[in-house]
Amino acid sequence: MKLTRPTGQEPIDLDTVDLVDPALHGEGDPHAIWHAMRERDPVHWQWVAPGLGFWSATKFDHVTRVLRDHHVFTSEHGTLLNLLGKKDPASGQQLPATDPPKHTRMRSPIQRALNGKILEWKRESIRQEIKTLLAEVVDGEPFDFAELTGKIPMAVTGTLMGLDREDWPRLTYLTSQAIAPDDPEFIRPEGGKATLQRAHRELFASFEDSVARRKGDGDGDLIDILRTMELEDGRKLRQGEIVSNCYSLLLGANVTTPHVPNAAIVELMDDGKYADWADHPELLDSGIEEALRWSSPASHFMRYAKVDVQLGATTIKAGEPVAAWLGSANRDSDVFPDPYRFDVRRTPAERNLAFGVGPHYCVGHAVARISLREFFEELFDQFDGFESGGEPEHLHSNFIAGMKHLPLVATRRSAVRG
Repeated sequence: MKLTRPTGQEPIDLDTVDLVDPALHGEGDPHAIWHAMRERDPVHWQWVAPGLGFWSATKFDHVTRVLRDHHVFTSEHGTLLNLLGKKDPASGQQLPATDPPKHTRMRSPIQRALNGKILEWKRESIRQEIKTLLAEVVDGEPFDFAELTGKIPMAVTGTLMGLDREDWPRLTYLTSQAIAPDDPEFIRPEGGKATLQRAHRELFASFEDSVARRKGDGDGDLIDILRTMELEDGRKLRQGEIVSNCYSLLLGANVTTPHVPNAAIVELMDDGKYADWADHPELLDSGIEEALRWSSPASHFMRYAKVDVQLGATTIKAGEPVAAWLGSANRDSDVFPDPYRFDVRRTPAERNLAFGVGPHYCVGHAVARISLREFFEELFDQFDGFESGGEPEHLHSNFIAGMKHLPLVATRRSAVRG
């Protein structure tokens, strides 16, 4: 989606906007709509069809409440707008669609597997994969930055999981279909629903095959850790549980990792911002948090009210769905002064909601932050700067705020910094 600075003067009729429409997010400007909602109707009802609609929560505090309070708002009836009015087949079975305490039990193994030990053990391998990706960029020649960053999640999760390298391109494409099934570049002739279902089936089948081929203790990668660890009750994870954890991690990586640098680099090309950040390594962490806030790659998560509840001045009835718009919450001027300015010195940097909040806070956040740190460090080491090589193309998705194509021209440094 376009990242614009609303003036507040845009003639927006909130009764006619359609935040479900993937084309709005690919070609339009949801930020102007969210701004109008925050100012005029922060908990806004949208009808989708006769008898079917949802609330949009757009303020930081409201979004935080919806995502954090699992006693009042459930994840088990559908967590994305594409499931509105439908039964979620993942309910109670997959991590995003489960409430505590079951969610806590399901989340624990992957949290244990993603401890600091494996991340530090694999960190140099991740760095080398990123170096290899950036080595493909030719000085002064046009290239697609989004295509390059789209390879990062598999370079990271493929390395962590020990997945066969020859499968990486296919798995990357399948995850793109899974997170943006309505995008013209990824949709199958049968439609978005069929695209999503087939991508899910093929990803699960690939992980099932990878897990089934493992023997003994393995090499200590993430899949082997999940295979061999013992849970609190003394049992080991079943194959389906291992596959589900791998699936959740891979999709989570594709939601975040490529879209943060894409959105950031567009801002960094403006007015010497790239050189400023590159020349101040002490700002790397705060800059990454600002890039997470700025990009807000996961646009929304949905919850259903379990009981009647007051959200701001609005009463939400039991059973009604609420879309919590993270991209809007991260532009709330009550929390972020001058929210439409990209500022690598912003403090406190880590308050953003890019990874969500509460029990469903992104389980792979440490992997994502390490990946982004390694990427930006290597980017700043190798390149003096970038120029636009054409217009970007945005994903048609109400879930992912990202770009699928970003033509740039790079200028390499004459010598690697050190």
